[in-house]
Amino acid sequence: MLCANCGHENREEARFCGECGGALASTSVCPGCGAQNPSGQTFCDACGHALSHPGSSAAAQEGTPAGSGPASQRDPRARTPEHLAEKIRDARADLDGERKQVTVLFADVIGSMDLAERTDPELWRSIMDRFFTILCDGVHRFEGTVDKFTGDGIMALFGAPVAHEDHAQRACWAALTLQRELAAYATEVRRTDGLSFSVRMGINSGEVVVGQIGEDLRVEYTAVGHTVGLAQRMESLAEPGKAYVT
Repeated sequence: MLCANCGHENREEARFCGECGGALASTSVCPGCGAQNPSGQTFCDACGHALSHPGSSAAAQEGTPAGSGPASQRDPRARTPEHLAEKIRDARADLDGERKQVTVLFADVIGSMDLAERTDPELWRSIMDRFFTILCDGVHRFEGTVDKFTGDGIMALFGAPVAHEDHAQRACWAALTLQRELAAYATEVRRTDGLSFSVRMGINSGEVVVGQIGEDLRVEYTAVGHTVGLAQRMESLAEPGKAYVT
């Protein structure tokens, strides 16, 4: 059985990779349509969406330096700037179980399922890869962290694990930057591929509890109250190309 994270050949009955320690699962769930796919596939055989394999989850992708393995060479999302990764490692000792005031940013593509259904799978993957690259670069520029990928968007945090007193301003700066860059990209997609590609964002500040950060920068966050849910609600209310802020 090939490890989806590092490509190492393992025994068929193995549960974990003998090279990198990643879990070996029999199936992978497509983040786009939810279909079950055989382990080792790169793309969903139901909708063509790039699959999230064991060992390359959103949080793990966020903390994996570029060029560290086969998965990172394929996926433009699998990278964190080294200067930001170093700050995350320095901060992790103080963050286990700590309550933090953070700002949450959600962004997603409006009507992504309909667009994916009407688009060639390889073309849609290319469009979304570029989209995720723009999102990650915009968040990292202001030292935010991509907490997870939502299939057709992201959830990002500002203020944890890298602490900033101005985390709300940084989130707004990131949103304004992303608005400009994504508008240009949407125009390009409409012109070259004939797709009505539009993105919306939602932002909210509040308290969360930060979980443990491992050596691979894997982070888990648990919202206290409705901090994350309200940010996602603002995103769902936002008009195409807009960012709604609480």
